[in-house]
Amino acid sequence: MPFVLNASSTVTCSHAAPVNHVPSQSRVLVAGAPVLVQTDTSSIAGCPFTIPTSKPSPCTTVRWVVAATRVVAGGTPVLLQTSSGLGLSPEQAPQGPVIVTAVQPRVQAI
Repeated sequence: MPFVLNASSTVTCSHAAPVNHVPSQSRVLVAGAPVLVQTDTSSIAGCPFTIPTSKPSPCTTVRWVVAATRVVAGGTPVLLQTSSGLGLSPEQAPQGPVIVTAVQPRVQAI
């Protein structure tokens, strides 16, 4: 089973820029940090992506597409180590998948 993501989890866009998490709930904690849910705001700052021969098109936000199927926090599915997220440009164009690199090692879910 994959581990649950919390506000301390390390996630990057596919261009290696860090994702900043803004948890929408604070009641469910894992390892002392709020659990992330599918509707949380995740922003990206400093993405270097540029469309070849065109304009800069950095990843600025994340849209989480796949989350837990059986575990919720505040009625919303929690995010897992295996959750799928897309980095989006300011025009909401998909720029590539986000990469989960570090998670808390205690709580798992489906």
